[in-house]
Amino acid sequence: MGVPQAGAVGVRRVRNRPEGSPPSVPRRVRVLALLLAVGVLLAAHHLRPAPYGDHLTVGHTRVADGEVIARGAAVEAYDRVTGGLRWRYARAGRRPLDALHAREAALALWDDGTVTAVAPWPHAPAVRWHRTLPAGGHWLPAQGGTGVLRPLGHGILAVVTPDLVLAYRLSDGDLRWTLPATEGCAFAPPRGMRHSGALLLAQPCADDAWTAQVVALDDLGRIAPHRTPLGNDRPVGRAGVREAGKALARPR
Repeated sequence: MGVPQAGAVGVRRVRNRPEGSPPSVPRRVRVLALLLAVGVLLAAHHLRPAPYGDHLTVGHTRVADGEVIARGAAVEAYDRVTGGLRWRYARAGRRPLDALHAREAALALWDDGTVTAVAPWPHAPAVRWHRTLPAGGHWLPAQGGTGVLRPLGHGILAVVTPDLVLAYRLSDGDLRWTLPATEGCAFAPPRGMRHSGALLLAQPCADDAWTAQVVALDDLGRIAPHRTPLGNDRPVGRAGVREAGKALARPR
């Protein structure tokens, strides 16, 4: 009886595995292991604490402008017509000192010196940005947050601290300009009022005349003759779409 030749019917070549090499893993086992690894990564992502301790609860699918208040440990938004709760926003271990609604966002000042903005994105609310104030822990406890958040119109928010006024763009939190207090003086956040489109802000000084102790501001900064426009709108690309990139204000 002859020896079967290679290629004969019913005969297969068997490749010998090199001695000492690991056995091959079946394809099904490899796929299951990959799916398991992806599941573990997704679970770890969902269990990761939210940045800044954010916790936003939505009451309705669509969100319209409404009344925004700081209540207890959270900021809440209510429908102006029905009075129903639109959303509730809290931060772990923090308490809101003040909250208000501006043109493009609901703004809140927290006891750790953080300013936050909640806005529709695109149909449900989302925390759009956070900004931390310089040395907030030194003056906020005594200040209490009154008058710190001052919308200036044209999509600009002024945040008034004793040493500095910072202006942020409401849409993305971009810092547009800063105004330091005059040496030997300090801004008084509660002592401010709107008049003819300007914010009149008290800046008490020890020796200056009272006329030097009031500063007039608008969305471009301190009101003065021959100011250079800053271009505070978000930059627009070639296709007419507003870009997310940061554009610096021109020198003044």
